[in-house]
Amino acid sequence: MKTPVFAIDVGYGFTKYAYRSTNGSEKTAMFPSLAPPAACRAPLADSKRMLTARNVVTISIDSVEYEVGPDIPITAAYGRTGRSLVDDYALTDNYAALLFGAIHFAGVTHIDCLVLGLAVHNLERHAAELKERFVGEFNFGPGRVEIGKVAIIPQPLGSLALAANGTAGGFQRDDAYLVVDVGYFTTDWLYANAFMIDSNRSGGISGGTSQIYQRIAGLISRDEGEEVDDIERIDKALRENMPFFFYGKSINLAPYVALVAPIISNVVAEIQNCVGRLTDVRSIILTGGGAALYATAIRRAFPRVRVEIINSPSIANARGFLVVGETGLTRERRAAKTTTS
Repeated sequence: MKTPVFAIDVGYGFTKYAYRSTNGSEKTAMFPSLAPPAACRAPLADSKRMLTARNVVTISIDSVEYEVGPDIPITAAYGRTGRSLVDDYALTDNYAALLFGAIHFAGVTHIDCLVLGLAVHNLERHAAELKERFVGEFNFGPGRVEIGKVAIIPQPLGSLALAANGTAGGFQRDDAYLVVDVGYFTTDWLYANAFMIDSNRSGGISGGTSQIYQRIAGLISRDEGEEVDDIERIDKALRENMPFFFYGKSINLAPYVALVAPIISNVVAEIQNCVGRLTDVRSIILTGGGAALYATAIRRAFPRVRVEIINSPSIANARGFLVVGETGLTRERRAAKTTTS
């Protein structure tokens, strides 16, 4: 299938993507950003008949095979799940495997414009390399894809574009907004006035939800006298508002969330130091998978500013990337018609 714009938010926690189907409807999906090496041994024949097939695909990057997809196990021996938590994540082979996995699951074979997001503090460092790496024709194992060009935008801009497209009530394009994107490994913020980004009041730090999960794991280890290293299950339990299961015991995570509040407050203090009191903004738009975890601290830090969590915050950036990409293509086509007429 050919699509004009394919938008992928390859996050540290989840890989989210959005595109238009052949009938023009918006399609979105997501899967964990886990890319463990593909298993060397195939399951026994009898077990294949008895077990449900997993929804995963093997992606080959520089002759190394990785498994990605919705049914990748979120637990592994000693926490080795295939997740990459490094600052240059966008340049890793894990990132590439997840990106091509998203393209595979969408069934796309030709992309005019691939839209990707980068953390605000990595935009200048990594954008040129990503554009060069993902333009051209690729054979990633289970399929091929041709990518005409790559557009790179700051991650929070996706949610701002989505809000401007009608998902946030009362959005005014000429006003100022602060978008706070709480991801798995980073927290980014973007200050924009009439869609003009103020770089001096925008930024990002390595302080997302994973540090919360790691701290909770440490507290549970202290209380249970046994090391807890599967933070993926802590993430899942919090997202689904369920207890954390550990050696036959169901542990309520709410008291542990309260204990890690100072960590969240420290991140919010960094945002305050950068943006000031925000007397001029219409609202703060919270997005990303950790939006709900950070909402209380954000409201406490900016008590006189309206704070709103965007709808479906985990996938909002990817949907906004699609809006940005489609708007850009429309503008280019109009300019081309004007030139030729």
